[in-house]
Amino acid sequence: MEALIRPDFEVLAEGEAQGAKSPIIPPSRPINTAKPREKRILQKDIRCLHQPGFVLHSYPYKETSLILDVFSRDYGRVALVAKGAKRPHSQLRNVLQSFQPLNLGWSGKSEIRTLISAEWVGGMLPLEKSGLLCGFYLNELLLKFLLKDAPHALLFNHYVSTLSQLAHNEPAQIVLRKFELALLTESGLIGDLSVCTLSKSRLIADQYYVLEPENGARPARASDNIPRVLGKTLLDMCNENYSDTTTQLQSKILMRFLLTHHLHGIPLNTRQILIDLQRL
Repeated sequence: MEALIRPDFEVLAEGEAQGAKSPIIPPSRPINTAKPREKRILQKDIRCLHQPGFVLHSYPYKETSLILDVFSRDYGRVALVAKGAKRPHSQLRNVLQSFQPLNLGWSGKSEIRTLISAEWVGGMLPLEKSGLLCGFYLNELLLKFLLKDAPHALLFNHYVSTLSQLAHNEPAQIVLRKFELALLTESGLIGDLSVCTLSKSRLIADQYYVLEPENGARPARASDNIPRVLGKTLLDMCNENYSDTTTQLQSKILMRFLLTHHLHGIPLNTRQILIDLQRL
């Protein structure tokens, strides 16, 4: 399902967007001999305006401000300080909410930039009930896996599409598997699932394989203590085809193993909440 969003916030085609990088102005001479005007240019704040993004997380800063972790289309994960956002009459109080598409502007070149504008874009349905918790799960994954200031335009598109699917009540177990795979792929943590790393040939559908996190898929052995999955499951995942119940079950076990491995065993809070709700 296409994301229902305004034209100025549309999902980019694959390969269309390239992450913008902050300009670096090399000094034309040693710093200690630079003219005063050249020093001012080097120290000038870098500004970004009209950048599509989402708030992943926020926490209080001093008495009236917030620190935001945002996921932007062209700059990736960025930390911002929203000055005065906690004041009773601040216009930012109702704007800086999770899962709402925003147009953001910021300035500065330190690790935490200063938010200078935030506009609600609209055009997306709100998340409700279990979809809301799934949204927080997506945000926690992004916070855990994405490095700051590393552009991920394609993953941003996946995120927008996933929020739209959850808002339209599409099956969460399928929507989440697609996003988890996109996250690991765009982060460079997983390769082509359709090829055996030993034979360099396409996987055989009815043969069992294991997916080694650092190497890729290979035929399963009796001594393996990691999840064994059918070649069909891995091929289905490549094609985003989760109609088979076996594929649904095996892909869930496989993605849980891979995420745990790359998180070095650190548990995800939202996943545990989802498990507890399923038990209830």
